[in-house]
Amino acid sequence: MRAGVLARLRGLVPEREISVRAGGTVRCMRVTTRTQIAVLSVVVMALGVWMILTGAMVLREASLGAEQAAISAQRSAIGSEAARVSADRRSVDAVARNLEQRQDALDALMKSHFGGEIDPSRVLGKEDKPSSSAKPRTLSSATGTARLARMRDRQQRFAHALGDMAKTRLAEVEGAIREVGLNPRQLAKGGQGGPFIPASHAVSIKSDKDLRSLASLLDRLATMESALGVLPSGRPTMSPMLTSSYGYRRDPFNGMAAFHAGLDFPGAYGQPILAASDGKVSFVGRRGGYGNCVEVDHGHGIMTRYAHLSGFVARPGQAVERGQQIARMGSTGRSTGTHLHFEVRVNGAAVDPRPFLTARNHVLEARQDAHIPGNRFGGRG
Repeated sequence: MRAGVLARLRGLVPEREISVRAGGTVRCMRVTTRTQIAVLSVVVMALGVWMILTGAMVLREASLGAEQAAISAQRSAIGSEAARVSADRRSVDAVARNLEQRQDALDALMKSHFGGEIDPSRVLGKEDKPSSSAKPRTLSSATGTARLARMRDRQQRFAHALGDMAKTRLAEVEGAIREVGLNPRQLAKGGQGGPFIPASHAVSIKSDKDLRSLASLLDRLATMESALGVLPSGRPTMSPMLTSSYGYRRDPFNGMAAFHAGLDFPGAYGQPILAASDGKVSFVGRRGGYGNCVEVDHGHGIMTRYAHLSGFVARPGQAVERGQQIARMGSTGRSTGTHLHFEVRVNGAAVDPRPFLTARNHVLEARQDAHIPGNRFGGRG
């Protein structure tokens, strides 16, 4: 069989003679079959090695390309995850900053209305710790997000509970005001102003509906409590009896029907006249038929007038307290004898002073609480 193969190869590659002419001389070269087979074998082997090396290089390049593609995909995935984590972190950080700013705004409301001494356990229960002592911090984990959600929920519950308590207190205060014959809306009127000084906390209450509602409610409560606190409830003199009441009566000089805008208190000449509530003296002097007169402005449109005086103790612009002497009883002006004419005016209109001086105990208690804001929700005593 081997001999047959060799015979076939010899048939394919027979011996050859090559003639070469050079310089007029012809030379003949014989190339044997064996030589041709040896050269052909070398060429085939070289071609095989080249093909093997080329295939290996192609495979290596393909492997490197696949590896690079995998690395690029991994980098892309890592970049996407990093971007997501960064976005989550920014989102959580933004929530944390918002909660901090919201807590600052809530603390500012508490401080301005209650002196910053509200006991949260009195509002939310003992299981909750004071929010002001635990500011939310920057967090990025799911646990941190859940914690921020709990803090936000707690702030919401605290604001709503505080609002409910303020509504209850407001109803009590306005009820006390109505019992002395006044409409709370009368006392809510008045100007407000002053330069704009931004609050120290960064968040604007305007941007938060709940805080805006709470701030409005607390402002109204503060206004009503302030008004209740200056209602004239102190007797203007130590005289226990009245010689003339508020309303229509027979004029003591001409006998005709006339309107009496206040109460008359009898007493001794020079007897001390006392301020019926805290305020500022707005007028000292003579005023027509009132004779010598002192007027005290108590704010919220409330003014008290003390007339027919024999002398003055207070001066214009002086701040006075309830029960402080401001004048002396007399009989100046249109008067038939020594007495005090006492008036209460709201927004310029005379009202009956008697309900103020005979207010029930719970009205006076509500009025007293208005001077101690901290007592309302468990603060200072």
